Amino acid sequence: MIRRTPVDPDTIYSREEAAEMLGISISTLKRLIASGELEVSRPPSIRRIFIKGSSILDMLERTRIEVVA
Repeated sequence: MIRRTPVDPDTIYSREEAAEMLGISISTLKRLIASGELEVSRPPSIRRIFIKGSSILDMLERTRIEVVA
């Protein structure tokens, strides 16, 4: 089982932190953002994006694979 850093739903994370928590590369994270699969906030006139922990948790829940023993 993969151990991940706990995600706080109310914390804002960087792209690097979000990618690490999801276990994906930055380029994959960018594709998820561009396709709208990962919800982010991008204030007007600021290039930086903000990724809420709740969005990361939603992505983890949607992509979770059930293991049947």
